[in-house]
Amino acid sequence: MSTPSPASAVPPTFRVVDLTKTYHMGEVEVHALRGLSLDLYEGEFAVLVGPSGSGKSTFLNIIGGLDVPSSGYVEFRGKRLDAADERALTKYRRDHVGFVFQFYNLIPSLTARENVALVTEIANDPITPEAALDLVGLTDRMDHFPAQLSGGQQQRVAIARAIAKQPDVLLCDEPTGALDITTGVVVLEAIERVNRELGTTTAVITHNQAISAMADRVFTFADGAIGEMRVNETKVGPQDLKW
Repeated sequence: MSTPSPASAVPPTFRVVDLTKTYHMGEVEVHALRGLSLDLYEGEFAVLVGPSGSGKSTFLNIIGGLDVPSSGYVEFRGKRLDAADERALTKYRRDHVGFVFQFYNLIPSLTARENVALVTEIANDPITPEAALDLVGLTDRMDHFPAQLSGGQQQRVAIARAIAKQPDVLLCDEPTGALDITTGVVVLEAIERVNRELGTTTAVITHNQAISAMADRVFTFADGAIGEMRVNETKVGPQDLKW
């Protein structure tokens, strides 16, 4: 699978400039981000790797509108996120962003279909819960409750829920962190299919270096900054990753 490099003439989906984030814990200051800058492009599959505490999740939370920076700025399609109030950030998250986390956060008393429908009922231009679950290979599990599903199936329901509103951006924080290798590959195949078929700009946080082979570009985080950016001239499919 070859991948084109982002064209410099194309405006980025995200432009992040000199981003810092400092948390105050009593008298202690924790510098989660230290002057981080990067661009992410339309339809790109980016993988963010680095050790725990290197700033990956903080960065994802800021571009996802869940947190705000201490300084620097973030633009989404030319509009500043860092200056937005909470109402504007809520609208941004609802209209543009899908989140997938390590833990599935499904409602136990609802079926897979009903869990996904929670999002489609409030989205502007959703696909049906059935179409979203089909996209992640769960057509035959739509009416099962979370307790009747494996961990990998629950994570795929979470992905279906995230993409059912047809978000412009899919942000995944350790989506395979709680899964074994075989199940993790199935989940990565679902994320890759969403990126490829829907053109969703996708950013995946992982501590697993093997997953970086799937990416268009790989960003290595170190101490709150980008230590390295690498372009994959040839991408590897999830089933061919060397774990």
